[in-house]
Amino acid sequence: MSPVTRQLAFPVFDSDNHMYETGDAFTRHLPERYREAIKYVEIDGRTKIMIRGVLSDYIPNPTFDVVAQPGAQEEYFRNGNPEGKSFRELLGEPMRAIPAFREPGPRLEVMDELGVDRALMFPTLASLLEERMRDDPELTHAAIHALNQWMHETWSFDYEGRIFATPIVTLPIVERAIEELEWVVERGVKTVLIRPAPVPGYRGSRSFAYPEFDPFWRKVVEADILVSMHASDSGYARYQGDWTGPSEMLPFRLDAFRMLTMGRRAIEDSCAAMTCHGLLTRFPELRIALIENGANWVIPFLEDLHDIHKKMPQTFEEDPVDAFKRNIWISPFHEDRIEALAKELGADHLLFGSDWPHPEGLADPCSYVEHLPQSLTEEGVALVMGGNLARIMRVEDKVAA
Repeated sequence: MSPVTRQLAFPVFDSDNHMYETGDAFTRHLPERYREAIKYVEIDGRTKIMIRGVLSDYIPNPTFDVVAQPGAQEEYFRNGNPEGKSFRELLGEPMRAIPAFREPGPRLEVMDELGVDRALMFPTLASLLEERMRDDPELTHAAIHALNQWMHETWSFDYEGRIFATPIVTLPIVERAIEELEWVVERGVKTVLIRPAPVPGYRGSRSFAYPEFDPFWRKVVEADILVSMHASDSGYARYQGDWTGPSEMLPFRLDAFRMLTMGRRAIEDSCAAMTCHGLLTRFPELRIALIENGANWVIPFLEDLHDIHKKMPQTFEEDPVDAFKRNIWISPFHEDRIEALAKELGADHLLFGSDWPHPEGLADPCSYVEHLPQSLTEEGVALVMGGNLARIMRVEDKVAA
């Protein structure tokens, strides 16, 4: 990996960076009674993660000692795979993990080389936790809190005003979710990560936008905290399993049926819940950032939402399209139709995200600017590349180093 030094004429705030968790990220602070719930085991000479006695292949190498090069699949996502290469061929030559993937100090040095002033820092392996514990709310809350404790110790939630790690808040038990929110807010968090999925609980799955969750959302508004909804394992493999037989979500396996049918269903359904179940209307001050969920689904979704409102206006207290455009910010993929989205939502509701250092992201994060439409003004480009995120995270008054 050889970083490209680049400096843009405005502050760059990347909405989608990732850390690679260390081997004790889930277990260092896990209560003793849950010690057997999460294990790393050796299978045929390879380390695998086991959740509650079940092996997971969600991440092929959960130690992250060896990983794909940042941006290894950039061309694949931009132009497809005309040669029909295998997934391994698309990933190319792997690399040994470097300190910048695991620690904030070295990460700042790489960010300087890449011309990135500030970044949201999402976990990687953590996206498997909630789905694999869905029938045990107490364990889910304990495991997520343990992860957040590790994250705060290792990265902090605001590292030198430049790296903002994103702790998870899981919602099955509302009172516990409020406790977790208060815990991270006390430690300087600027955004929390909430899975775009139905909330499993003792009464089965429920929409997080139902009024029963309002005490939590009210606390979010009072704390003036941005909510990030990053693509995750939202449990939709269960529905695909009705066609293919049961299997876990495997994001790094090429499967045409699963890729096509998964689409952006989880994030679309989450946005349907936020609008149709009235969450955004009850809490118009909420700020929701949709990260690594793409954007080509947005305009068709808004057209459908408009149609539903036209046919059933009595079920809404306001136009749901207006609510969406007021409360939601979108991070398009670099290969998305960004110009059409900018016209629909405005440049002030778009966020740049590189997904660095994941292989499906950009090797050079700032090259995202080359994919922005020429119709954007210089001010609009600056907003997308960092100004919008700084504003909705309430850090616009800070000057990047």
